[in-house]
Amino acid sequence: MLDSARLRPSAAAHRPSPPQPAARLSSNSWRHYACAVAALDSVAVVLAALLAQLVRFGGLGTSATGRVGLSYMAVAFAAAPAWVMTMTFGGAYDRRYYGWGTEEYRRVFDAAVRFLLVVALIGFLLKIDVARGFVAITIPAATVLTLVGRYGLRQWLHRMRRHGRFIKRVLVVGSQAASTDLVRQLHSAQSGLVVVGACAPDGVQALQVGDEGIPVLAEPRLALDAVVAAQADVVAIADTQSLSAGALRRLAWELEGTGVDLLVAPALTDVAGPRVSVRALSDIPLLLVEEPEMKGTKRIVKTMFDRVLAGVGLVVLLPLMVAIGILVRLTSRGPALFRQVRVGLGGRHFVIWKFRTMAIDAEARLSDVIHLNEHDGLLFKVRNDPRVTRLGRVLRRWSLDELPQLWNVMRGDMSIVGPRPPLPSEVERYDGQVRRRLLVKPGLTGLWQVGGRAGVPWEEAVRLDLYYVENWSLSMDAMILAKTVTAVLRGHGAS
Repeated sequence: MLDSARLRPSAAAHRPSPPQPAARLSSNSWRHYACAVAALDSVAVVLAALLAQLVRFGGLGTSATGRVGLSYMAVAFAAAPAWVMTMTFGGAYDRRYYGWGTEEYRRVFDAAVRFLLVVALIGFLLKIDVARGFVAITIPAATVLTLVGRYGLRQWLHRMRRHGRFIKRVLVVGSQAASTDLVRQLHSAQSGLVVVGACAPDGVQALQVGDEGIPVLAEPRLALDAVVAAQADVVAIADTQSLSAGALRRLAWELEGTGVDLLVAPALTDVAGPRVSVRALSDIPLLLVEEPEMKGTKRIVKTMFDRVLAGVGLVVLLPLMVAIGILVRLTSRGPALFRQVRVGLGGRHFVIWKFRTMAIDAEARLSDVIHLNEHDGLLFKVRNDPRVTRLGRVLRRWSLDELPQLWNVMRGDMSIVGPRPPLPSEVERYDGQVRRRLLVKPGLTGLWQVGGRAGVPWEEAVRLDLYYVENWSLSMDAMILAKTVTAVLRGHGAS
């Protein structure tokens, strides 16, 4: 709760009363959530160790050899506090990252690597001869189970946030345009940050974001008054046009010790953290933005990852693909596969492969459904397209029609993860900014798919694709793949 004693005396007389504790996000809620996370992490490493015993030794109760005689069962339960401690030192329990973004997962992975180093060091110092196979199974399995547990808790957290729990009340400060854009971004981030008010220049009564009106409580110079009135947990500075550097610094001082967080949105958006670093010039912190990495070792590793994953996928899914091909031929007239020219890396044309989901005369009937287009921008989408076959609807719902594109990945035309592969007719209408989508290979899946699949508006789809082009990484690819599996299994947004 904001401490009214910390308010400046000159303004205290006209300030609202401090908020009641019940209106603010309870720190106990986060402590309980952190305890649940730690408990799941402990269960994950114990289960992983027990699984490793069964796989490596065929049973439980085997003893490690060396100067210290320990059973593997004791090692399994001793690993729990050590695992949690390593996660703690690695920042994996930092509540700022609970429920949104990939930083929480990255910290878990980094802590797992540190745990491996600690285990190796302890084994060397105490002369404990632990079977390498046991360690090789336990730590990767514990990492996977920990990530799965945290993902499950994150889904529960999202459900609680939809019911008004585990949220932070946000006061946005800045110009009308910048504040409106920031509110829109916060709404789509599933971060638990709920905007309850704004501070904007005179003349602005409310911020209109879609169908929602955000009340303007004060001018930016009276932001501290608005914090008390709105019972805010977070102050988010949208820009500094209406709040000078000195005023921002004073606001930061006033918020010290109150439990209210201060966020400052940079003017440069859609740039991922790894590309941004802080450089100090005298006493002025400056953001250094690295160029996006389009070539080099990471690109080679990504290509190898694509080819290996596509090759394994083709081998494993071959029986399913044969069965789908036969069903397509039996249920409708025409070939099993559909071919279409798309545009790839650098504007190069290639032929994309899919299972046919429409009637053979779909192109000839395009004029009959053109007026049913439900998408904006350059895309054409009809959710209940009458040209789609009965089997085609099933294939589209579960994205099974896209499985032949694994061959496109093997050929090097596409990547597993990347922007949506556009049609030549779409590329002809690209402006200079949108053409940046062609700087990387198109993908089987991408941010556009996990962000809503067929329901993503054109402008948002372009923004997501450009964000990927500018900030792609192997960890981002892994995150997108995991979210794609979830989206496909749920059948959300498929057309």
